[in-house]
Amino acid sequence: MPELPEVETTRRGIAPHIVGRRVTGVVLRRPDLRWPIPPEISTLLPGQVIEAVERRAKYLLMPTAAGTALLHLGMSGMLRVLPETTPIGKHDHVDIAFDTGNVLRFTDPRRFGALLWQMPGETHELLEGIGPEPLTDDFDGDVLWRLSRGRSAAVKTFLMDNAVVVGVGNIYASEALFAAGIDPRRAAGKVSRERYARLAAEVKRILAYAIDRGGTTLRDFLAPDGAPGYFFQELFVYGRAGDACKICGHPVRVVTLGQRASFYCATCQK
Repeated sequence: MPELPEVETTRRGIAPHIVGRRVTGVVLRRPDLRWPIPPEISTLLPGQVIEAVERRAKYLLMPTAAGTALLHLGMSGMLRVLPETTPIGKHDHVDIAFDTGNVLRFTDPRRFGALLWQMPGETHELLEGIGPEPLTDDFDGDVLWRLSRGRSAAVKTFLMDNAVVVGVGNIYASEALFAAGIDPRRAAGKVSRERYARLAAEVKRILAYAIDRGGTTLRDFLAPDGAPGYFFQELFVYGRAGDACKICGHPVRVVTLGQRASFYCATCQK
């Protein structure tokens, strides 16, 4: 699944091509993706000017005077800016056309993505009650320490809870915990304030670095310009079960936490 750096890479890739441009039409080749596509996408979005391309958690937001279109890439979604004459592929489900002659094309083979609508002054229910952005000053070790008190859940599961902090998915949670030297199985409430300060710092560092490098290439993800990300070449533990730890040489282990594979080094992480 595209994680926060992939979504941020996508945001930065499409924004220069659509911000300030007028939507001339919307083509929906199916009525739904993960959820039904609301009628406002077809009735209110055409004619509007895209004011910005924003990101909240893993959602992309395109605000206009009439409301905001919300996009989620799901498991395999991809957005590209293409000439409107570009041939249509089997999984090209949505085209948002602009006055430039280009379209923002949403391709989603597995159809776990979403295209939704948020009225002016409202917050979509999917964005309500979620935690702070990890790359802002609203997120730090004190936040993690305070919210973790009394929690018996594994610290990795806690870190991936969107009510705690948004957008720290499986790959980056595994990598941040390794960098901070924290065993992902440790109870969240048993991690000290000092160790949470280091964990928060590593989350920020790793996410920022991954964004700078273009995200983590997964099987189904390509950046908007068709180029894969490069951070995957530098992963320390994720996906490396049985391989030698790059720090100590002991085998990387894998355990299931919260129904997700969690990779760690039992020597480097305590």
